Amino acid sequence: MSRLRVLMVAYFCLPDKGSEEGVGWSVPREMARHHEIWVITCEDNRPAIERELAQRPQPGLHFVCWDLPRWARSWHRGRRGGHLHYYIWQLCILGIARSLHAKLKFDLIHHVTFVRYSTPSFVCFLRVPFVWGPVGGGESGPRSFWWSAGWRPAAFEGLRELARWLAEYGPFLRATARRSAIAIATTPETAVRLRALGCKWVVTISQVGLHDDEFAELGSSGIRQNPHLRFVSVGNQLQFKGYDIALHAFSLAGLADAEYRLIGDGPDRRRLEELSVRLGIADRVQFCGVMPRREVFSQLPDCDAMLHPSYHESGGFVIAEAMAARLPVICLDLGGPAVQVTAECGFKIAASDPEQAIRDVAAAIIQLARDEKLRHRLGHAARERVRQNYLWHFKVEQFNAIYRQVLAGNDGGRQRIELAEKLALAPPPAP
Repeated sequence: MSRLRVLMVAYFCLPDKGSEEGVGWSVPREMARHHEIWVITCEDNRPAIERELAQRPQPGLHFVCWDLPRWARSWHRGRRGGHLHYYIWQLCILGIARSLHAKLKFDLIHHVTFVRYSTPSFVCFLRVPFVWGPVGGGESGPRSFWWSAGWRPAAFEGLRELARWLAEYGPFLRATARRSAIAIATTPETAVRLRALGCKWVVTISQVGLHDDEFAELGSSGIRQNPHLRFVSVGNQLQFKGYDIALHAFSLAGLADAEYRLIGDGPDRRRLEELSVRLGIADRVQFCGVMPRREVFSQLPDCDAMLHPSYHESGGFVIAEAMAARLPVICLDLGGPAVQVTAECGFKIAASDPEQAIRDVAAAIIQLARDEKLRHRLGHAARERVRQNYLWHFKVEQFNAIYRQVLAGNDGGRQRIELAEKLALAPPPAP
């Protein structure tokens, strides 16, 4: 495949991060090994990007950093006003994208972040083949879980559902869907919503990926020999993450010598700390606070399994990181975690109601505690699954296959169709 000129839009884009920031950085960085990549991103990302490129230059990777004038974005602080800022930013960069295209004649435009299907991407209006995604956010937590932590989380989930429903009737979102040559969904749930919006061709590929050096670092430790079994959870402590399910299950398992570490922070932390006291397990539960990503990498090999019972999540970088560190994962059979975890490398727990989920998570904890050989077998299979499916050089093959298909249209020949099938992509629909 010849080197293409590709314009990417990545509102979130930061080196050495997970989540959306990591997606926004890793996709263009890796694709620049094969193509000339221009990235429009937010001005706030410039310092970290310039430091990274000064230390590790990447030929073929070019950035255009832009934001609203300071006086026009004084209302945007942290999470406050984030969605409105993104919407206005997207509108404004359309002129920048049009100007760049006039000079550079892009072969493709690729929207990378937000990784959210319910927000439009205005660069779709340029007369260039448009790749949308990976995008997620179509996942919903079972309604029986909404009230497990009180009325406030239930109200949040209800408002989230309403916001998505309203967004799906937005003309710009539907235009983004109709104008996409292909939409990349992070989960099957999001794929259903993208098709309903009018996307002509939808494939499902997780946005989660690890670089080779990260994979090597996470696998550098040998088999853990500490006498106490140690479970771990990593992430923002929000209600939908399901850490209350994990605490109840850990208590129900009744493992007197086991430990449970929660790495991260968030508005749900105080409630979780109080819950651990009420359950009588506070002496075996450690709230470790926020850690830099590389410090988390050093913590994971010192644990035996990950608990990640999130109700709705489109990805879950921490799951791939734990699997790369040979940790079996216990998650709910929902969203992005259910895409990553298989029966060969962990436990996917059905999510009928919170009480059932607690019992089944506790049973999985007990099974891992009693069977050291099972832990090791699942852990090695987990690392192998990451090696085969979640390293960035593999995902580059997937994106290159998509680019080929998009540029070939529906008459690209059997060779391109076979390549897409090899990478588990659905061929484009018949004309």
